[in-house]
Amino acid sequence: MIPCLSNLCTLHASLEQDVEDYAAGHVPAIELWLGKVEGWLATHSVDDLKSLLAKHEIQAPVASFQGGLLISQGEARLEHWAHFARRLTLLKQLGVGTLVVAGDIVGPLSQQDLDRATASLEQAAGDAGREGIRLALEFQSKATFGNNLQTAAALVADVGSPHLGLCLDWFHYYTSPSKEEDLGYLTPENLFHVQVCDLVGTPRELAGDGDRVLPGDGDFAFEPLLQRLRAIDYRGAVSIETMNPTLWQVPPRQFGEIAVTALRKLLGQASM
Repeated sequence: MIPCLSNLCTLHASLEQDVEDYAAGHVPAIELWLGKVEGWLATHSVDDLKSLLAKHEIQAPVASFQGGLLISQGEARLEHWAHFARRLTLLKQLGVGTLVVAGDIVGPLSQQDLDRATASLEQAAGDAGREGIRLALEFQSKATFGNNLQTAAALVADVGSPHLGLCLDWFHYYTSPSKEEDLGYLTPENLFHVQVCDLVGTPRELAGDGDRVLPGDGDFAFEPLLQRLRAIDYRGAVSIETMNPTLWQVPPRQFGEIAVTALRKLLGQASM
């Protein structure tokens, strides 16, 4: 498993500082937050970013996230899909192999909406596959439909594309209706990415992204996840993703060192 940090964790720092300071903190891989990447590319080139990553010997195996693809309609749908197409081109240029797609199926739903979501996933997987990119569907715990691991795995299976799999975000798993036995739906073929964090002192029903803390600092039980990852011989990235305003104040170098140490300890790589 590849220890990885999302640079959303240090939102207020520049992309360049993220890369430089994560590398100095011995972080081997970065999950690129596309909003920050696109902002940085307004004044830099794609080659600049490729050179920055190469200079500091940091991998970028995955990027997050693409929303709005599943049940949007009209002008909003056209905008989301055009944005998606541009991002596929960007990720191909950067050599980023996996894009996280939000399972943002919310609001009052009809059967037509559910059919549209499946058709959208099929179309998106086809578009991504033609660019050599995989899509990792992340179920959202507060979604109206597809808010748990079992249903997300079923959606992926229904599409049946080798270019579509799952992103398991442990925060959404723990705050959703998912059950421990649902981990059995994870396979070497469908698990494309894993994101971890922790939660402390907050009821799951009230927990928001801003409550995320580093793994090991809260109440989540990680052993069932780790057992399943070992059972399927998962070798992809495991990324820390926090959106905590308090942690955003920590300098990237310090955050990187602390976070990757916590992640290596979680993964049993603390001696590395």
